[in-house]
Amino acid sequence: MRHHWLLDPSIAFLNHGSFGACPRVVLEHQTELRTRLESEPVHFFLHELPPMLEQAREAVAAFVGARAEDLGFVRNATSGVNAVLRSLSFEPGDELLVTDHGYNACSNVADFVTRRAGARVAVARLPFPLHSEDEVVEAVLAAVTDRTRVALLDHVTSPTGLVLPLERLLPMLRERGVQTLVDGAHAPGMLELDLTALGATWYTANFHKHTCAPKGAAMLWAREDVQADLHPATISHGYNSKRLRKRWLEEIDWQGTDDPTSWLCVPRAIEFVGSLVEGGWPEIRARNRALVLRGREILCEALDVSAPAPESMIGTLAAVPLWPGEDAPPTSALYADPLQIALFEEDRIEVPIPPWPGPPQRLVRISAHLYNDEAEYRALARALVRRRPSA
Repeated sequence: MRHHWLLDPSIAFLNHGSFGACPRVVLEHQTELRTRLESEPVHFFLHELPPMLEQAREAVAAFVGARAEDLGFVRNATSGVNAVLRSLSFEPGDELLVTDHGYNACSNVADFVTRRAGARVAVARLPFPLHSEDEVVEAVLAAVTDRTRVALLDHVTSPTGLVLPLERLLPMLRERGVQTLVDGAHAPGMLELDLTALGATWYTANFHKHTCAPKGAAMLWAREDVQADLHPATISHGYNSKRLRKRWLEEIDWQGTDDPTSWLCVPRAIEFVGSLVEGGWPEIRARNRALVLRGREILCEALDVSAPAPESMIGTLAAVPLWPGEDAPPTSALYADPLQIALFEEDRIEVPIPPWPGPPQRLVRISAHLYNDEAEYRALARALVRRRPSA
């Protein structure tokens, strides 16, 4: 499978979860679209793009189990979280609930909007390791108060790779009068989605990760009754548009001049990647999940640690606790753990070592996609065992 991607063959790429990887065929399609755009930019943006966006929206809606008119394209899930939280009006004393497994960028948005309004961020502390999804449900509900306005929940947690039990949590939160914003950054391509049935208030997700679309391809879905008060992070012409069309779509479809080809490539990514195995996306999801579970088993066995979460809460990401590290010195690098750097430079293994829940504690988080195989996880296990401090 690996020849379909541009990935460096000398590197064991076990970090699909961070930025994904886009197949050659999809990138070639994007080049064709860019050539078409640049051959007559005015005609493309004014006349060709609107129907192309509608076609892409229809394909995406079918993939995630939604109505096309309820979703629009954004650059990434962080942009989607910004759009929702910055559209809301918080009052002093209001609470915005997050978890301590949340994505840092989105937690920053929560902190920004609440500080500005005199509201506060409440944090549900989820156990890890954990033995069942009941522990997650109990921790989240225990953090809800009569001042909780919105809960920002991950569908798949970034540092710990847990699939949260949203099918159970969202109805319980709705009964308590809490609106729910789901950061589904990792979900499309990893999980079977039915957004209409899931019951969130808002849902944002990336396609550049497990769906393998180009970078800059993401979506924001909103329940119909909240669309009138929702605005994209960038206010542009759609804000006062007089066209006979949903104002929500007018705003989100045009946020200024940009390259829309990553959005237009999502259907091609869905189609092409889904064609690589006979069983399509269901088989891909099952195959990748089985491989990451096997990779986790290999790491746990080599490091002599127990699996930190039940298999039922794993998609195609999995995290395993490591021995404590040293506090990394201040640096301009985004990922600066010495172990992560050594694994890449000396062993040619790309894998994240997130400091979680904070230094010196840390994890190793593996991903799986069609181009991975079991031998790569065995190589990672050997490299980690070599570097483990002696007792």
